[in-house]
Amino acid sequence: MIIRWESHHDYVLVHVHQDMFGDWIVSRSWGQIGTQFGGLKHDLAESYEQAMTWVSDLAHIQASRGFTKVLEATADSPEAEDAMRQMSLLEG
Repeated sequence: MIIRWESHHDYVLVHVHQDMFGDWIVSRSWGQIGTQFGGLKHDLAESYEQAMTWVSDLAHIQASRGFTKVLEATADSPEAEDAMRQMSLLEG
């Protein structure tokens, strides 16, 4: 699952996925729209339910900061692939 929130100048992108060991990972990137400035963080959840609780908490935080959800997609959709390319720019 990939979710993206945006404000006028900033974005937050969350990717919930399983690694090769079956563990649930919540990857979060953030930064300024149109730049490569930002950050990236990966957290290991104890379960899918915990990962989704974290996503719910992030959604609440972003809404309180004036961000709007602009994308929610499964990881294999074309929109999600575009979002993942942006996240990979921060890992380099």
